[in-house]
Amino acid sequence: MSQTRHILSFRDFDWTLLLLVLMLCLISLAEVSSTTVHTRFASFETKQMLWIAAGLAGMFLFAKIDYHKLLNWAPWAYGVGLLALAAVLSPLGHKALGGRRWIKLGPVLFQPSEYVKLALILVVARYFANLGARSLTWKEIFKAFALVGIPMLLVIKQPDLGTTLTYTPILVAGLFLGGINLRQSLILLTVGAVLVGGVWSSGKFLKPYQKARLTSFINPQNDPRGAGYQVLQSEIAVGSGGIWGKGAEKGTQTQGYFLPVPYTDFIFAAFCEEHGFVGAILALLLYFFILMRLIQNAQTAADLPGSLLIMGIVAVLTFQIAVNVGMVIGFMPVTGIPLPLMSYGGSSVLFTFLALGAAMNVRMRRFVN
Repeated sequence: MSQTRHILSFRDFDWTLLLLVLMLCLISLAEVSSTTVHTRFASFETKQMLWIAAGLAGMFLFAKIDYHKLLNWAPWAYGVGLLALAAVLSPLGHKALGGRRWIKLGPVLFQPSEYVKLALILVVARYFANLGARSLTWKEIFKAFALVGIPMLLVIKQPDLGTTLTYTPILVAGLFLGGINLRQSLILLTVGAVLVGGVWSSGKFLKPYQKARLTSFINPQNDPRGAGYQVLQSEIAVGSGGIWGKGAEKGTQTQGYFLPVPYTDFIFAAFCEEHGFVGAILALLLYFFILMRLIQNAQTAADLPGSLLIMGIVAVLTFQIAVNVGMVIGFMPVTGIPLPLMSYGGSSVLFTFLALGAAMNVRMRRFVN
């Protein structure tokens, strides 16, 4: 019986999804190499390759562990994640780039807030699955807000507004699929709008530079050398790529060091400059096909917990892609959210692969009793 299960799992592995993911990873390696070739970060594509290899290993491992076990372990993972986030704010935290967001483990910088996303996806999926997709009471809704709100408060203290925002779609997807009704949604939206206005005006939660980033995309020309600089340079890079792009290592904005950190948050702007409108459309199509494969796997999941798990992953990835791409073309504020599978960074790469491994896990067990 166990041999039959193994064959079924191997046969049902989503190789098409893996191929699409690897194509984006190849684009990432090429672009990281191109944007760092004349800098002191010239070895970053090798590090990115190692992170991708580690991510692939983690993905296959997660694909083999029954996702029901992952959901059972979710409360423990959530608790460990909260402890790690608290440790970041202590003297154990490593401070860099104006924020205390990492824990240094030897030569490796570990960013707990990225892995907490996966723990949140699991614990929220478990929570709403246990409720049975019935109409939610206000008490159940408030419990869901508390589950997601506690880590959000810890991350915003680092400060890391971008990662904090990526926790929101996990809660929204859980509430939407978990049974919230229209009246409750409208009340929450109204209260949310009031709270956002209060947070904005109070000045206790957002730093001045964070406020400047959130408003600079509306009219970056007002401060072209300050808050609007990143948006303006990104728009110039995207527009100068034209239809076919300038070619690898030939982007003037990227190679001239006008575009800030082009291998991380603004890698899509660098890619557009070098490969133009055609290259951008191809990359976006890859993302579209990946998301569609994940949604299809959620629709064919064997049970509600599996569907909730995959849709939580879809919500986070969709949010990150939309915000990052919107950011580089001036439609969204600069929030420091990386582009999944393309931006350089070990924590982001590992989270994405582990999340995809959990999604593969659900697919592989569709027909296993």
